[in-house]
Amino acid sequence: MGEFELIRHYFAAASCARAGEGVVLGIGDDCALLELAAGEQLAVSTDTLVEGVHFPAAAEPFSLGQRALGVSLSDLAAMGAAPIGFTLALTLPRAEPAWLEAFARGLDQMARQCSARLIGGDTTRGPLSLTLTVCGRVPAGQALTRAGAQAGDLLCVGGCLGEGAGALELVLGRRQAKAQVAEALLPRYWAPQPQLALGQALRGKATAALDISDGLLADCGHIATASGVALLVEQARLPLSAALLDLLGEEGARRCALGGGDDYLLAFTLPAEHLHGLQAAGWPLQVIGRVEAGAGVRLLDAQGRALAPPARGYQHFGAAGV
Repeated sequence: MGEFELIRHYFAAASCARAGEGVVLGIGDDCALLELAAGEQLAVSTDTLVEGVHFPAAAEPFSLGQRALGVSLSDLAAMGAAPIGFTLALTLPRAEPAWLEAFARGLDQMARQCSARLIGGDTTRGPLSLTLTVCGRVPAGQALTRAGAQAGDLLCVGGCLGEGAGALELVLGRRQAKAQVAEALLPRYWAPQPQLALGQALRGKATAALDISDGLLADCGHIATASGVALLVEQARLPLSAALLDLLGEEGARRCALGGGDDYLLAFTLPAEHLHGLQAAGWPLQVIGRVEAGAGVRLLDAQGRALAPPARGYQHFGAAGV
């Protein structure tokens, strides 16, 4: 099957490839054409996922399609942007119809859930890798960035931490779990849900934000550096799910929460006056610390004493020797 036939058959025909709001022209020409309303800015991010580095070899293609787009759209959530569309550059060792059909279904399902449209891309032969570029819209001047955190702000996250890293233990066969635990954790790795609505709700409220991809402490370090402040993480306030605690115990769950990757939840700093309103509106935010004058990230115990952080943060498959 040739490149153009492959694109036409598996991707151009998908429901997520139809033109819609913000997409004037999608797949089928030399470029896509996007349209922004007056007073909006375009947010753009690119992610590459390589087999054996960012996902296990022989990953199930439907789940891989969901994961690839979910982790990419999470960058838009971190900026408070609403998705418009995305491109896909797909490198394949061979064109296998069953694999392509399942991958395209997974991609389409995540795209429809997140209101993102496939607007172009490329295919080529080689080791399996996926490069996605996502585009979103945000009102001018309202994008969330990593800079802006102020002393006195609260440090918050958008839900239970460590589940993606815990699920990876199951994906790689390092641990076994009861059925209900596996059913709770595995979707957190294979179908991460970008917190797009939360990111948009934080516009004009959060002073800094990002999505947690490389581990809480490592990613909080990016906010601390960009904002020129110190972030204090209170270990006793880490939100840990029952499923993760069942799988790893309290110590293992905390280790995943602090240093594990693949959470794709938002971490953000928030002036205290906005906390009650956001919680009353039902947003799933948890306060885990605070911002102070200084530099870096400090982990504290329940008595406010400094703790040594985990030995290292998140490592991709290649770095871990898988």
